[in-house]
Amino acid sequence: MKRGIDAAHERPGGEGSVAARKRHQFTLKHRESMAVEGVLNVESFDEQEVHLETDQGMMTIRGSGLHIKELNLESGNLLVDGFVRSIEYTGDAPKGKKAKGLFGKLFK
Repeated sequence: MKRGIDAAHERPGGEGSVAARKRHQFTLKHRESMAVEGVLNVESFDEQEVHLETDQGMMTIRGSGLHIKELNLESGNLLVDGFVRSIEYTGDAPKGKKAKGLFGKLFK
């Protein structure tokens, strides 16, 4: 499986222009179908959990009967079917957008 994708890539067809990646977002329909954009890599998956790396950090989808219906790392898109119980972000904030603590906010 391909590891990591640059933030920009050449468009197919030899146009030579650079296309920007879509920003990270997800859509959950009836807790049974989930579309995720901005996916960089799928670390692991089974019927209960899908661990993936996104433009906004690590994401874990938990549920039952989870199935990766479609994965396209070139466009950064993932489709997951199954019953979704929770969605969790873990790890550090993306570079350049780290959350400031109390002292960071007080002492700008």
